Amino acid sequence: MTTLTEQIDWSKGNDLVPAIVQDAISGRVLMLGYMNAEALEKTQTSKWVTFFSRSRQCLWTKGETSGNKLKLESIEVDCDNDTLLVTATPLGPSCHLGTVSCFDKNHEKPGFGFIGTLESIIADRQESRPDGSYTTQLMNEGIQRIAQKVGEEGVEVALAAVREDREEIIGEVSDLTYHVLVLLRHQGLGFSDIAQRLKERQEQ
Repeated sequence: MTTLTEQIDWSKGNDLVPAIVQDAISGRVLMLGYMNAEALEKTQTSKWVTFFSRSRQCLWTKGETSGNKLKLESIEVDCDNDTLLVTATPLGPSCHLGTVSCFDKNHEKPGFGFIGTLESIIADRQESRPDGSYTTQLMNEGIQRIAQKVGEEGVEVALAAVREDREEIIGEVSDLTYHVLVLLRHQGLGFSDIAQRLKERQEQ
């Protein structure tokens, strides 16, 4: 059986390949580093993401000084066998500037694609409570009303499924998802908490 090291075309990058690191839970791109065969082997054996420093010409395990390590979850090689996708669980900020991702630059970006964006919008509405906002109305009415809406939307999803109406299912699940995110935010939780619990169950 061909090993991952054997699959890689090391000749393209002078024995180095770029390694894109992605948060295993949120899917956010955290950083980009470079690996040689030795760094890849150490990453696989130690389960801590290790790179080859082009400036210092040596191996370095992410977080060996700061403590902000990257716990390895999986490694994939791309179709051209010259780039790695590393999924990892970050133990603290991945960027040396203190941000979650090296690609945040001047502000934090939400994970989970549009779900993360929607979470940010809901958080902003909770904080600023603008007039005319449905989210503001829900937050003002409190957890009993929010929980009621989650229950109602859950029933609507089930009924749409029984009717096998695809468009209705999409609409009702969208409504349910939004109200669940509002409920989570009201309780000081986020979608990342749910994703983490699902991951833990999958590993059991």
